[in-house]
Amino acid sequence: MNKKVLVVDDEPGIVSAIAYALRREGYEVETAGDGEEALRKAQSFQPGVMVLDVMMPRMSGYDVCRKLEDRDDIGIILLTVKNDIVDKIVGLELGADDYMTKPFEIRELLARVKALLRRLEKRTGEIKSESLRYGALQVHADRRTVQIAGELLELTPKEFDLLLLLLSHPQRVYMREELLEQVWEMDYAGGTRTVDIHIQRLRKKLGEPYQNMLQTVYGVGYKAVPAGDYP
Repeated sequence: MNKKVLVVDDEPGIVSAIAYALRREGYEVETAGDGEEALRKAQSFQPGVMVLDVMMPRMSGYDVCRKLEDRDDIGIILLTVKNDIVDKIVGLELGADDYMTKPFEIRELLARVKALLRRLEKRTGEIKSESLRYGALQVHADRRTVQIAGELLELTPKEFDLLLLLLSHPQRVYMREELLEQVWEMDYAGGTRTVDIHIQRLRKKLGEPYQNMLQTVYGVGYKAVPAGDYP
């Protein structure tokens, strides 16, 4: 397990308190005071989890998420002073794994860091080696790549996980809540709009005729059609 944690916040008191608590629990900790420094530290330190404040000078936490959206080896917990549902949805759509609203209990943050590292380790250990083929479309689970007629498709980690889950169980109908729990590994009481948005983005990236692989089951959720529909 990668027990490296990068703590990013422009408030030194918060950084110091979180870092102290994490080190007491045996984590290796680095800190950063803004988004640009966070990206540099992420490259050199290679953390397993980043505790990332949203509102920072020079580069926001959202911008950091955008820059790291192709890094599926870093789990991100966003810290925000806002309790607006839209802000939380934005964070999840940009690839964050969890969020906490300030002020928060350090003990709860420690628990979430531990749980996220455990989930990331489990996900890495469960990567399948086989490939899925839908006509000219191929999904390589071990390499986490999707190709159409040999051309690589640019997907975010969450988009890939969502596509792999649906294609691995064709014809199974997943409720939006199930997809949120299995792909984002969290119970998101605020709604499931982020699932719909990721499906829309996947369909757009897949294009014709593959966007029709992902079907809406109205009032319930989504399912993938069988591979035989794309010989």
